[in-house]
Amino acid sequence: MASIYFHTADRPFHFSHKKLLKAFLLGIFTQEQTLAQRVDYIFCSDDHLFVLNRQFLQHETYTDILTFDLTETRATGVVAEIYISTDRVKENAIQHDTTFQEELLRVMIHGVLHLCGYRDKTKPEQTLMREKEAIYINAFEEKLP
Repeated sequence: MASIYFHTADRPFHFSHKKLLKAFLLGIFTQEQTLAQRVDYIFCSDDHLFVLNRQFLQHETYTDILTFDLTETRATGVVAEIYISTDRVKENAIQHDTTFQEELLRVMIHGVLHLCGYRDKTKPEQTLMREKEAIYINAFEEKLP
């Protein structure tokens, strides 16, 4: 059975509606016709994610998310680690004039969409990614109590 887990790396992090959010994220895989096995979200600081970005991607920049697809075979489902900088999410929320919770949700969905095959290197890919993110954010917000 597919599972999503939430962890912290270098600082505590808590949020509400954890059970609902896990089920919702798994539902995105289903809607995108992608088999999921296990996805681990790891919430961390800018500094922690910067080190990973440099170590694994040779990028000397801060980022809000790194998605590592560890899947051996699609037949058994996606296995992945998604690292999210809560510092960067806070900054982006301010910059984009949205709430921390909505920006966090967008980034979490963004990681799942990458695992479902969506890319964001070109302008058309970015546009499609943003459209998908908006659809799923709205769908999740409709499920909130």
